[in-house]
Amino acid sequence: MVTRTVGALTALALAACTAISPLANAQDDNFAQGNGESHGRPVKVMIISMFGPEGQVWLDKLGPWQDIPVAGLSPDYPNIHCNRQDICVMTTGMGHTNAAASTMALAFSSRFDLRHTYFMVAGIAGIDPIQGTVGSAAWAKYLVDFGIQWEIDGREIPPGWNTGYLGINTKSPSEKPPLDYRTEVFQLNTRLADTAFALSRHVVLADNMDAQNARAKYSYAPANRPPTVIQCDTLAGDTWWSGTKLGERARDWTKILTDNKGVYCTTQQEDNSTYEALKRAASVHRVDLNRVAVLRAGSDFDRPYDGQTSADNLLNYAAQGGFSIALENLYRAGNPLVQDIVSHWGEWRNGVPQR
Repeated sequence: MVTRTVGALTALALAACTAISPLANAQDDNFAQGNGESHGRPVKVMIISMFGPEGQVWLDKLGPWQDIPVAGLSPDYPNIHCNRQDICVMTTGMGHTNAAASTMALAFSSRFDLRHTYFMVAGIAGIDPIQGTVGSAAWAKYLVDFGIQWEIDGREIPPGWNTGYLGINTKSPSEKPPLDYRTEVFQLNTRLADTAFALSRHVVLADNMDAQNARAKYSYAPANRPPTVIQCDTLAGDTWWSGTKLGERARDWTKILTDNKGVYCTTQQEDNSTYEALKRAASVHRVDLNRVAVLRAGSDFDRPYDGQTSADNLLNYAAQGGFSIALENLYRAGNPLVQDIVSHWGEWRNGVPQR
C-alpha cells in the first residue's frame, strides 16, 4: 500500500527536475564524465528513488547537479543527477517493471563506474502500525516479495485456513515454498544496515498536525507515537492493498520466507526487482551487492484503526498527513549515511567499515 500522489505533485517534480538542466549545462564537461577512464564516471553514493517527489527531496538539498542522460531509463526520468561529491540521484518510475528496467539500464551503462558505489533505495511506503507510524523511517535487512504467491478467492478458502494466499507449490498457507523464482526474498548486508541505523537513529524526524491526528485514532504504540528511525523489513508487491487480514498475511509471509528472522513493517512496489537488477550486474562485477541499503518511510498505515473500514483507510489515505513528512524523513534519516560515506571515503571505499 504505497502512497503515491501522481497528479499535480509529480508534474511539479518533473518540472523542477527539468529546470535543473540549464545549471547542469553550465558545468564543466569533466564534471559529467568523471576522470575519463574507460569505466566511466565514478560514483560514491547512488540514491534510487521511484517517482518524482522522492527524488526531488534530494535534488532540493544537495545540488548543484549535473544531468547525465542514460539510454534505457524511464522517458519520464531520463537523466541521472550527480553532484561534485560524487552523489547521484536516479528515479526509476513506479512499480516492479519500471524499477527493474531503469536499474538495469543504469547498472550496465558505460557512463558510470559503479564497482565501488553504495546504493541507497529511498522511498515512501505503507507501514504496519505495530512496528511504526506515519513518518517513521525504516532500514531493512530483508526484502520480501508479496506478489509471488498462489491465491485462492478469499470467499472460497478451505476450512481451517486464515487466508487465501499460500506459497507456490505448497499445500498450506504456513508452508515455506521452494523459492523457484529466486527473487522471493533477499538478505541485505547486515553491517551496512546496522551502520545506517546507528548513524540516523537519533535524528529528529519531521511531523505535522494531520499525521498527529491520524495517529491518535490508534489505541496502541508505536502507531500513536511520534515517528522515529527504526529497523524492520520491507515487502514488495505491485498491488496497493489495505486491510487487517492482508496485513496479518504480510507479517506471516515475511516470517515464513526469512525463517523467522525478518520482521515486516513496510509495504511498497519495487525493492525486490531493483535488487535483482543489481544482482544481475553484480554477477559480471559491475556492482557490489554488499553496498545496497534500503530505507522506506511510512506515508500511510497499511491497515485501519479499530472501528475504521479497510476501504476508508485506503480511499482516504491522503488524510493521514504522512506523504510530505515521509518524503522529508527519507532525507533526514538517509543523509547521515550518505554524508558519512562521502566525507570518510577512505574508510568506505573498500567496504563497510567496522566501527
